Amino acid sequence: MFQIYLLQQKAAQSGFGGFQFVFLGLMILVFWLFFIRPQAKRAKNQKKFIEELGKGEKIVTIAGIHGTINKVNEDGTLSIEVSPGSYIKIEKSAISMDWTAALNKPAAADKK
Repeated sequence: MFQIYLLQQKAAQSGFGGFQFVFLGLMILVFWLFFIRPQAKRAKNQKKFIEELGKGEKIVTIAGIHGTINKVNEDGTLSIEVSPGSYIKIEKSAISMDWTAALNKPAAADKK
């Protein structure tokens, strides 16, 4: 216990206390810039993507199931057609934004 007290006294006398707080602040800033901010931005984009889903859109689920939206239900689910006459009910949150965008990208390029 006494050794810890002496170490604290040495640190206080050396004048590096302010530097430690600046360094800690910079670490928090870098963490926020590279981890928290991009993740929040991605979550916002995912939410917007899910809200804009509509009937007739081709989608891919996070499990890799390809289908076309047949019906958007009130309870936050979708009825998708995976093959002619075969329908499954899935949660909206199960749609992969990246895979769906990759699936629909060539279709958008062909329309131009």
